[in-house]
Amino acid sequence: MSWTRVILLLAISFIVIQSRGQEIIVKGIVKDAHNEEPIPFASVTLNNIKRGSVTDTSGYFQVQYRAGRADSLIITYVGYKRKIVPILSPGNMELTIFLERAEGENALVKTKANWGLILWRKVIRHKPANDSRRYASYTYELHNKLELDLNRINKERLKDMKLLKPFDFVLNNVDSSEGGSPILPIFLTETISNFYFQRSPKRTREVITASKTNGINNESVTKLLGGMYQNVNVYDNFIPVFDIQFISPLSDNGDAFYNYAVPDTQQINGRTYFHWVFSAKHKGYNTFEGDAWVHDSTYAIQRIQLRLTGSSTVNYIENLSIFQDFKMLNDSVWFLSKDKFIADVYPVGKNKFGMKGKKTSTYRNASVNKPFIIEQIKKNKITEQVIVMPDAEQKTDTFWTAGRHEALNKNEQSIYHMLDTLQQMPIFKKYYNTVYFITTGYKALGNYEIGPWYNWISTNAWEGLRLRFDLGTTPGFNKNMYLHGYLAYGFGDQKFKGKAEMYYFLNKNPRKYLHISMLKDLDNGQNYYDEVSLDNIFTLATRKSGIPIKFMKVEMQQAEYFHSWLNGFSVKVAGLHKVFNPLMNLPLKDNFKAGEGDALNNFETSVSVRFAYLERFLEGNYLRMSLGSDYPIVELKYSKGWPGLFKSNYDYHKFSVRVNDFIKIPPYGNLDYSFYAGKLFGTLPYMLLEVAPGNEIYYYNKYAFNLMNRFEYINDRYAGFSLEHNIGNGLFKYTALTRKLRFRQFWNIKTLVGGLSTQNRDLNFVAGHPFESLDGKMYAEFGTGVDNILKVLRLDLIWRLGPRPLPANKVARFGVFGSFRLAF
Repeated sequence: MSWTRVILLLAISFIVIQSRGQEIIVKGIVKDAHNEEPIPFASVTLNNIKRGSVTDTSGYFQVQYRAGRADSLIITYVGYKRKIVPILSPGNMELTIFLERAEGENALVKTKANWGLILWRKVIRHKPANDSRRYASYTYELHNKLELDLNRINKERLKDMKLLKPFDFVLNNVDSSEGGSPILPIFLTETISNFYFQRSPKRTREVITASKTNGINNESVTKLLGGMYQNVNVYDNFIPVFDIQFISPLSDNGDAFYNYAVPDTQQINGRTYFHWVFSAKHKGYNTFEGDAWVHDSTYAIQRIQLRLTGSSTVNYIENLSIFQDFKMLNDSVWFLSKDKFIADVYPVGKNKFGMKGKKTSTYRNASVNKPFIIEQIKKNKITEQVIVMPDAEQKTDTFWTAGRHEALNKNEQSIYHMLDTLQQMPIFKKYYNTVYFITTGYKALGNYEIGPWYNWISTNAWEGLRLRFDLGTTPGFNKNMYLHGYLAYGFGDQKFKGKAEMYYFLNKNPRKYLHISMLKDLDNGQNYYDEVSLDNIFTLATRKSGIPIKFMKVEMQQAEYFHSWLNGFSVKVAGLHKVFNPLMNLPLKDNFKAGEGDALNNFETSVSVRFAYLERFLEGNYLRMSLGSDYPIVELKYSKGWPGLFKSNYDYHKFSVRVNDFIKIPPYGNLDYSFYAGKLFGTLPYMLLEVAPGNEIYYYNKYAFNLMNRFEYINDRYAGFSLEHNIGNGLFKYTALTRKLRFRQFWNIKTLVGGLSTQNRDLNFVAGHPFESLDGKMYAEFGTGVDNILKVLRLDLIWRLGPRPLPANKVARFGVFGSFRLAF
């Protein structure tokens, strides 16, 4: 053997020995696949060799091994599925590993001693000391980020759709980096605000200093995107999830609903923390599963993750995570540092495409019990006030880069670029307007708006075929003035009808406006919330058989002034002139005599006072929708009839009062109640009396008596109440099938006590048109049924209980009604 061969052989042997002895480094981060947050203290083990590591508090790990000895990593963590990651590279590797959550009781570690329950008792005992609301006052800077993604995107299929061809560039943002189903980020909003809290008396103030809402120029939306209405406090007994109250694992009664365990303890920066794991004890209750890290001396939550269980009653949600991280301030005060809420929404089925909503809140510069906090709170005009600074929407990209608590990731950056591009595309605006028209009924044409389309064509017994066309203005015409009107024609009576109205807004927050309207059209004689109008194309399909339709022509002129204050008070002063002409199945005008004015001609003035403390609204261009209040809403009204004015014929006084409230009573659902009463002084025709609201279609109406016909009962004095208790899954939670179908249970009762004076009885009880008077007796309906059928249908079974004795053939004693209801 030559020296050359010997040297070559030795060199090869040396390389092989070196390669076998070379240390390979594998490092990376382990995250939750759903909320993308790091998982601390997850076990990372090299397969085939007894070597591994544990992720640190930020989810990072690093392991070393000699080349050729390990073929994969095994990652485990309590509550998550075991994951095996192949080692394909012969060199150093850096990985991002996502763990999928385990389902149900498999996530709970069983231990001989019930250390989890013992820890629960200590956490509950220390709740008052660890809840941040115990401080007299506090403040922090809040960065709120809300993102919406389309989930389970089939990129290739979407590329083949002709309607989406102009938006091919959007599909470049489809991301599958998590290893799960592809997502397409489509929307992102951000706010930065300063939040102030005072415990006694309780007051909160939020000043939104910056807002990035991508073309949604709506202050009410900006306020809702702040922190005032989005806080989740895990120390509360119940945690709201899409308006459903879930039992917190930190509830004072948590041991009745949860199993607890402590599988591990860890040292973090010289402090000891217990790993606390919890899962549902019973099926059918609104509970979470998840884990937390609990400080060993203060028993405060340092980090917690909550996830919905498979038996959750929330509609359309497949996965939901709530993540909160707390930090200690000044070595004594625990304060929330990060809050994350993520939900996967699948409106047409969990195997179809859906949406993923992400809300991330981060907290900086927290300060407790400082004098300047009280000084800021003193600026409040109401108990809870949100202020949007005038320049909040005008912040530059430079400001946002410096002001964000966390930098935008790649997906988030692409959203802003995509939205800017889309908003400049004419075809996108066309598509948007088409969808808006179909779903809302309205279509904008420059400075004008037509619709709703569902009133364009209808038919009824008096008019035959009826055509109607509406036209209104948009803010492009005048941002402070709204004009609207419609013209209708009936081919049966060969008459034109119409309406014209104007709103002029003196101020929009708080709201002040002047409203003037004129009407000449058919009228049911009753108008109340949730009523289906005569010219709605869906009315005829649901109308009860054998009940004559009542028709009345009304000519009306009205002027009203509305003034509201931030504290919830509002006043409406109105003048109303109406001329009635009954047409069909009602006592006709000939039955009523003229006096100081013409028969069935009336002019009245009224004052309405309403108090809705801390009521929230979603503002439209001109009109607004109430989002409710956490307190009872009280309404008072006084009306006065003026004979002789505008040929008016009637002199009277009317008083009415109504109290409404919506109360959550977890875990037993919620109560919705209303009390009302009124008194009329004067002698009046039936349409000016209190006509009890009846319902002559099979579509259930919450605000009417559904087994009562229209104009069945008239009163000049009345009182009553309605109560509905939505129990949630109630009895349905005890069987597997109804749990799976997510049926919900409810019951309700509606009552009315009324009476009629002798004078009003003599005037209105016309032969052939027998109105009824309760004469001090109680009309009552009781109902129950099944809600959430196929997630959108409600079935009401209603019994008529009074007044007794019930007539043998005249009234329906029982009825079945249906309605549509979209709710989580």
